[in-house]
Amino acid sequence: MFSRSLTSLGSLAFVFSLFVSGAHAEGKGFLETIHRHRTLASTSPGNGDLNPYAIVVVPRDMGILHKNDVLVTNFNNINNLQGTGTTIVAYSPQTKNISVFANLPPNLSACPGGIGLTTALTVLKSGWVVVGSAPSKDGSTRTRGEGCMLVLDATGKLVTTWKGPDISSPWGDIASRDNGDTASIFVSMSGFDLPGPNVLDPKTHYPPILQKATVVRFDLSIPHDGPPVVDHQTVVAKGFSARADRDNYLFGPTGLALDDDGTLYVTDGYDNEVTAVDDALHRTTPVTRQNDAVGRLITKGKLLNWPLAMMWVPGHHLLVANGRNGQVVEIDPSQKKQIYAQWVDNDQAQQPPGNGDLFGLAMTPDNKGFYYVEDDMNTLNLSTP
Repeated sequence: MFSRSLTSLGSLAFVFSLFVSGAHAEGKGFLETIHRHRTLASTSPGNGDLNPYAIVVVPRDMGILHKNDVLVTNFNNINNLQGTGTTIVAYSPQTKNISVFANLPPNLSACPGGIGLTTALTVLKSGWVVVGSAPSKDGSTRTRGEGCMLVLDATGKLVTTWKGPDISSPWGDIASRDNGDTASIFVSMSGFDLPGPNVLDPKTHYPPILQKATVVRFDLSIPHDGPPVVDHQTVVAKGFSARADRDNYLFGPTGLALDDDGTLYVTDGYDNEVTAVDDALHRTTPVTRQNDAVGRLITKGKLLNWPLAMMWVPGHHLLVANGRNGQVVEIDPSQKKQIYAQWVDNDQAQQPPGNGDLFGLAMTPDNKGFYYVEDDMNTLNLSTP
């Protein structure tokens, strides 16, 4: 997804960020326990797919998957065209090997536009794998298809697809409340009316910003003898910023994290903020943009630098991956405070270091470390104490 041509923040901003990210808040945050970062495996399979996006840890043995396996989607094909990746790979912590879990047909007719697997990925307790597709024919939004949600069984076989007017470029992390025989999953949609990156706003000379991106809740029933069925489909938030981009395909809301009380937290990358959607599990009407935010504003700017994937970490804090540098940022949502940032990718080939490299995040099963990808190197990585 990312290009090394992303705008540099400059040396002064880099020095300032290094200073701030080393600052300690009161009390010990999760990131302050993390000291080691190492590469585990290449995420590029035999067909040459590139650009790893989503990371999900398998909850139990199912099909050809084993408990604690790590699934990773690829968004680009061997020609490095965005929106054309068709594979999900599985990393085994036991064997240290990567295998192909699923390889989908690139021109799948059941999915409008074909296949380009995004960071919208989850593994349900019932054994079904749900993944989003935001496809393209030429690697840009000029030939973008509306995409779909795909449902695979635990052997990697495609079983069904979901598509319709509320589904357009399923993009961000899937947050879920999974009860086994029922589940509610949340997916951000970022493609509505996006033109190609060659269409420019005459005032800014950049592609226009459209505040049409949404978050959709899918309420599922899961029979014993078949795939999940969508009982209800509800837009719970709308008005997030989205924009086509030549180097990065598109900008749109990416990170989703559901709290125990039903509050859904969302990273709005273009607006550089994290917001909260109250009562996301039960609301029947969407929250909309008010005062430059969709939902309640939790935090904006500062250490955030195009926030992407987001997940819960110990201390009931949120961890966010930055898209424009190699940092992850820890946030206390109850206090609306950014606590700490750490460089997990300090690759000096980019300015600032790690610019454009990070995307997916997932906690390790022992809750002491986390997985992340470096999509310039096509690797799965691990951070630990």
